Amino acid sequence: MRLKLTIEYDGTPFYGWAAQPGLPTVEAAVRSALSETFSIVDDLAVAGRTDTGVHALANVVSVDVDGGPPPERAAAALNTRLPAGVAVVSAEQAPADFNARFSARARTYRYRILNRRAPSPLEHRRAWWITRKLDDEQLNAAAALLLGEHDFRAFTKTQTRHLVFTRTVERAEWIRRGDHLDFEINADSYLRHMVRALVGTMLELGPDELLPLLAGRARAEAGTTAPPWGLYLVAVAY
Repeated sequence: MRLKLTIEYDGTPFYGWAAQPGLPTVEAAVRSALSETFSIVDDLAVAGRTDTGVHALANVVSVDVDGGPPPERAAAALNTRLPAGVAVVSAEQAPADFNARFSARARTYRYRILNRRAPSPLEHRRAWWITRKLDDEQLNAAAALLLGEHDFRAFTKTQTRHLVFTRTVERAEWIRRGDHLDFEINADSYLRHMVRALVGTMLELGPDELLPLLAGRARAEAGTTAPPWGLYLVAVAY
């Protein structure tokens, strides 16, 4: 039976999604819970391989299981075996050809900035605290330039396994929510560190300086990579 799991987690205590020997990762926690719940666990895939410190509101996992509870009871059973920082929000049976990664049509990320003079203990490691006043209008002018198909090689690591750097952005905007200024982006897929590099660059460079970077310029010409703790995987569309 193939399951589709929607997973929420606080990335603070984890070294990202992908399992690494001797380090706490979200994948390791999920695999451990699955192996304690089902007698057979195979072919696990994830929609978003989030980095160290990055959070998720709705990451998606597909996995083949047998010898355990039915789909309607799987989430409750897994949650009794997961650490406090990870939860299965929902579980459902999926078609045999469903793959959390390759079946995904688009993913939505949110980058949260706490934009006020005082820090917040409740936002520690969950938003990037910036005290200076930010120009919402200029930031949205920059975000509008991201729409459509562009070469984003200026917004990923110089040493990379990516061979294709073109991505298509369907939505990109900055939204003011009280003390927070959130950047939200929806795209078909992403390069590693792409969202964080876009955020850092938009905060440092104006729209006129950003535009040439979308034509495949060097990483050194773009801005700083924003810290991971403000980034959330919000949704995956299929």
